Amino acid sequence: MSELPGSVRLALWVTAAWNDKVSLRAALARSLPDVDHVAGDLGRLDVWRDLGERALFVALPRPGDMSRMPLCSLPAAALAAEAGECVFVPSIGGMLVPKLTEFGPSGDTGWRVDWSAHDAQPMPRHRLEMIDLRDVERTLVSRLGEHTEAFERVGGTPWGTSARAEAETALDTRPWGLPDDTPGRALRVMSLAATAAVLAERARRLASLGSDGLDLGTGARRESLVRSLAADADDALADATNVAVMSLAGWRRA
Repeated sequence: MSELPGSVRLALWVTAAWNDKVSLRAALARSLPDVDHVAGDLGRLDVWRDLGERALFVALPRPGDMSRMPLCSLPAAALAAEAGECVFVPSIGGMLVPKLTEFGPSGDTGWRVDWSAHDAQPMPRHRLEMIDLRDVERTLVSRLGEHTEAFERVGGTPWGTSARAEAETALDTRPWGLPDDTPGRALRVMSLAATAAVLAERARRLASLGSDGLDLGTGARRESLVRSLAADADDALADATNVAVMSLAGWRRA
């Protein structure tokens, strides 16, 4: 699967389609090229376009923090938090939540995404336009420094210069296949955020995390730091993506 959540790619490509940069059919195909089957309530995209929406935004919620997504019912919010992602329209309200599942017999499996539509409250345009890309980047860089210091205090940073170099090498943005008009500044911040997410996932998988004689309290603190790092990466990725969405929609420059 791509390092970018499907909702990030869908938000950018559908926004491009709604602003006559590509057909909606092509946008859907380019949004999820690494998924074998896509289904669900994607017809809602035509409805929203016909009702005048020109920007599709993304949220990457998690249990305990739904602040970047629109107000909606508790069941819909729970689905979005479980998925860790959703897309929404701000003017008339409404959102789509993906569900990723594996299908097929052992040894010949594929991935499918089913999108479910849910009612949601409109989100004021000024709330979205207040996102400042420079602040997003500064905050992420600052938080990465704080995480490094915190890991060192707890008992070792689960990444270093070599680990970050490996993550950046693995995180080649060329296969992302985003719209040509995606602003370079936003793409840079998205890349930094995605690198942080890769580092968080690497730290989560490390066999030594919480082992090698560490007590349970130390292991729990390190796991908490990993979750915090992943959350900061998701917040920055969503904000940078939404700045790019606004640029593609002609709302503002990145």
